[in-house]
Amino acid sequence: MLFPTVDFGIFFLIVFAVSWALINTEHLRKYFLLAASYVFYGWWDWRFCGLLALSSLINFTAGRLVENAESVSKKRAIVASAVALNLIILGIFKYLGWFLESLSDVLISVGLERDIPLFDLVLPVGISFFTFQGISYVVDVYRGKIAAEKSPFDVALYISFFPQLVAGPIVRAAEFLPQLKVKPVLTDKMVALGLVLIAVGLFKKMIIANYLAVAYVDNIFFDPESYNWIDLLFATYAYAVQIYCDFSGYSDIAIGVAALLGYRFNENFNQPYRAKSLQDFWRRWHISLSTWLRDYLYIPLGGNRFGGFATYRNLLITMLLGGIWHGAAWTFVIWGAIHGGVLAIDRFITNLSGKGERGIFGLPAIIGVFVTFHIVCLAWIFFRSETLDVALIYLERLGSLAEGELALTVPLLLLIALPLAAQFAPKIWMDNLTAKLADGSALGRFMFFAASLLAIQWLAPEGVAPFIYFQF
Repeated sequence: MLFPTVDFGIFFLIVFAVSWALINTEHLRKYFLLAASYVFYGWWDWRFCGLLALSSLINFTAGRLVENAESVSKKRAIVASAVALNLIILGIFKYLGWFLESLSDVLISVGLERDIPLFDLVLPVGISFFTFQGISYVVDVYRGKIAAEKSPFDVALYISFFPQLVAGPIVRAAEFLPQLKVKPVLTDKMVALGLVLIAVGLFKKMIIANYLAVAYVDNIFFDPESYNWIDLLFATYAYAVQIYCDFSGYSDIAIGVAALLGYRFNENFNQPYRAKSLQDFWRRWHISLSTWLRDYLYIPLGGNRFGGFATYRNLLITMLLGGIWHGAAWTFVIWGAIHGGVLAIDRFITNLSGKGERGIFGLPAIIGVFVTFHIVCLAWIFFRSETLDVALIYLERLGSLAEGELALTVPLLLLIALPLAAQFAPKIWMDNLTAKLADGSALGRFMFFAASLLAIQWLAPEGVAPFIYFQF
């Protein structure tokens, strides 16, 4: 079930009405939201609801066992087993086919061709997100950040809660489970915030992201050999805008929907293309993932506690694994390697110069923004390309200033430039709009939202494109 559809609109209206009708019956409300989340997930393919339930059961059980274990060694063994089970399930569906295909290619290249069975499993939507949530729950119980939940239904609702189920943000148990212990309250401010975020998210996705994809990006990345270097350059910029509007748009809608149900999620994007360094970029881009990788991978690896070489190694490993998390392809490995390598180089230069507050590589901040953005865009070429060969052709033609007929138009240029310019705009305007709607009447809020939906529907291209991060 996709957010910008009539199906979801009807579904959410029912969930909204029933959940608030059950506000005085705490357990019934949670059972209803859990059932609704499974309906939402099963709308895509009901068979994978069992996988979602299995993930919830594994992590609930592991949390209880960790809390009741008598020794630290037993606790560690339980956590290790739970993490392994989570990763095995993720690996079977997401990486087994890629691993066997890569193994076959290696054997063929060294003259040891073998008939290796290949698997083409359907990738369950959202498996990367709910797997990470499950792992963070068990680890946080072990670390003492949260008590093991006594109710399996609360853990199941935490892992399957439909607003963020299929594409994040990755919500921590310590942030969400305590909200299930108190009676939700729907204030005028939360209603206003929810409606503004949903409207902004739909605008980003349905108008900016979809237009750029259909009119420009998809065509050029499908056949880069047919376009000149100017189109290749601006298609890279266009994809940077597209993926930002697509993914941050989803996060906006998810946070807004949760707010209308009485729950708070943290911000997931904070004007990432104004970042002056790659470290700054990851403080602003997909914040729930970057902080997850920091807390559950980079710091356990040692972080920056054991000197320069270990720090650089840990940065590279973290981003390589972050790249693999995004997808089973060498393009994602290279995307992660670019980010990890540049982070390590930047940390090395910063350590030498001691200029931690400047831009990337110790450059002045304004130059750092320009350089960081183009490093991010270079990595996006690998992220977007269907295969490594396509990415290399793209870069070769871009680097050789290949000629050809120009596909870029003035409207497309504006659609690229204006969202990038908005990265530097003060965020106060959104706060002011939310405050005005909160202070106004319920009718005023309804009129704002209805007018927004009508305008978006009128301006948006036909069809409903899936969100990019559904495939991860």
